[in-house]
Amino acid sequence: MAGLRIGIDFGLTNTDVVLVRGGELLEHWVLPYAGPASEALLYRALAAGNRDLSEFDSIATTGGLHRTLPDEIEGVPIYKAGEAESVGRGGLALAGLEEALVVSAGTGTAMIAARGKKTQHLTGSAVGGGTLVGLSKLLIGTSHPLEVAHLAALGDPAGVDSTLKDAIGGGIGHLPASATAVNFGKVGSLPSPPKREDIAAGLVVMVGQVIGVVALSAAKAAGLREVVVVGHLPDLEPVRKAILAVWEFYQAEPQPLFPERSGAATALGAALATADQD
Repeated sequence: MAGLRIGIDFGLTNTDVVLVRGGELLEHWVLPYAGPASEALLYRALAAGNRDLSEFDSIATTGGLHRTLPDEIEGVPIYKAGEAESVGRGGLALAGLEEALVVSAGTGTAMIAARGKKTQHLTGSAVGGGTLVGLSKLLIGTSHPLEVAHLAALGDPAGVDSTLKDAIGGGIGHLPASATAVNFGKVGSLPSPPKREDIAAGLVVMVGQVIGVVALSAAKAAGLREVVVVGHLPDLEPVRKAILAVWEFYQAEPQPLFPERSGAATALGAALATADQD
């Protein structure tokens, strides 16, 4: 792969675009969701990065009905990569690892056992960034991820969640008394509505810890020591903290990795996975 290659991940919330040469990630940019894969959206993705189709030797695509795209456009071949392979290959590349459980925390959550070029979809969860944004819109009147994260950082999940201390008077096993026993378990008995900040904190904890618990269990089941979390949801610091709390509660090592430019992982993986087709 000597020439310049573009990778595009047509996600449910964002379209991620990367430039790759020789396996190296050169640039990454993001477009808000504008529908599933199409030739029009492909051109729009190029324009967003001030790029022209003639610059590229090939295009790698994944996600969002990408298989409906033609096999070439203006003479430039379009290669299609499976999402599991793209997530796994991209996550390993960003983390600099040979094998790991790669967790794609985006609109939903997918968990891929990645060993070199071999990838396998293990499990996942319908709980993800879409859950956080959707419930935030319903409960605190905002669907802006950064505002949710800001509110969560100011709030206390114990204002809405029942802790183990509330439920049984203390910790159990490795879990401390402050660990969540029931998400939003206090709300039904509160004398007045909880603060927006506490609701945001409770939502972040619920989403982050669901992802963390499933990931930790999946990694153990697959015999994988390392966990790499990619996607745009980990861009929110309170979410990262909620995921890390699972490892702290269960005294698990090593802690999961959150690579820089983690939102680029799937698009990068698509480029890497289809490189030998040039």
